[in-house]
Amino acid sequence: MSAPFLVVVVSYRTPELLDRCLTSLGPELDAGRASVVVVDNAPGDGSAELVRGRHPAVGLVEPGTNLGFGAAVDLGARGSDAAWICPANADVAVRPGALEALLRAGEADPDAGILAPRLVAPDGTTQHSVHPFPGLRFTAAFNAGLTQRSDAARRRHVLEGSWDPDAGRRVPWAHGAFLAIRRGTWDAIGGFDPAMWMYAEDLDVCWRAARAGAATRYVPEAHVDHEIAAATTGAFGDDRARRFMAATYAWQASRRSPAVAAATAALNVAGAAGRAVLGAPPGRAAHRAWTRDHLLGARDGLSRRGR
Repeated sequence: MSAPFLVVVVSYRTPELLDRCLTSLGPELDAGRASVVVVDNAPGDGSAELVRGRHPAVGLVEPGTNLGFGAAVDLGARGSDAAWICPANADVAVRPGALEALLRAGEADPDAGILAPRLVAPDGTTQHSVHPFPGLRFTAAFNAGLTQRSDAARRRHVLEGSWDPDAGRRVPWAHGAFLAIRRGTWDAIGGFDPAMWMYAEDLDVCWRAARAGAATRYVPEAHVDHEIAAATTGAFGDDRARRFMAATYAWQASRRSPAVAAATAALNVAGAAGRAVLGAPPGRAAHRAWTRDHLLGARDGLSRRGR
C-alpha cells in the first residue's frame, strides 16, 4: 500500500534549503505517510548529488533542463497512485504534524480538492498566502477603495490584514509553495498546465479545480516553514514582481479573454498611479513601483512573453 502523500519537490539552485526540506520530510517517510521525489531543474548545482548522498530514500528525477515548476511537478508525479499529490518548493520545511493535520482536514471536508497549509515566514509570522481570483469586478472594487470600506468584503476576498490566519476556511486560491491536491482532483484537471512555466501556476490549478467542483481549503493547523522566493530571487532578482504580474495577466488572457486582462491591467495601473499621487500607504515610491510593474507586466503578459 502506497503512502497517502507524494511530495514532489522542485529544486532550483538552493541545495542547502533542499537539504533542510528533505530532512524535515524524513520522519514522514519513516512513518509511511509520504513518499518524496525531487525533480532537479538545475543540473550541476549539486542537488542531485545531495539527494543521492544524504537522502537515498528520496526519488530523484533529472530532466537535464529547467522545466519550470508545474511541468516538473507533473513529471515527478507521473505513475504515482498516492491519494494526495503535494507540489513543493525546495525552500519549505514541513513541521511535525503538518501532514497529519492536512489528512484530517481532507477527511473532514471531502469536497476540498486542494489543501493549503499555514506558511510560516522566517520571522515566525504567518505569510499571507491566500487570495481572491483576479477579475474585473473585484479589481474595480479594490481600486475604487470599496473593498477597504467593508469588513465583510475584506474577509470574503481574504485581503491581507483582513483575514484570520488561525481560522480554517475555504479560499479561492493559495500559494503553491506547498499544496496537497487530492488524487481525484489531480486526475480531473490533469495536473498542472505545462504551458505555465513559472508564476500563476498555483492560481491556475486552484481555478481549474474550482471549475471542476473542488474547493481549496486553508488549514492553519498544518505548519510549513517557508523562506519565501529563495529560488526566484536568485533567478530573477528585482524583476520578480514584473514577471509575476506578466504571468497573471497572461493567465487571465488565456482563461478569460485578452479584453478582460487588458481592462484589469488598466484598472490596476490607474489605481496604483492614483494612490501614488495621493501618497497613500505604504508610500509614493511603492505605488510608483507597482504602477511600473503592472504596466510592464501587462505589456509582457498580453503579448504572451511574460515568462
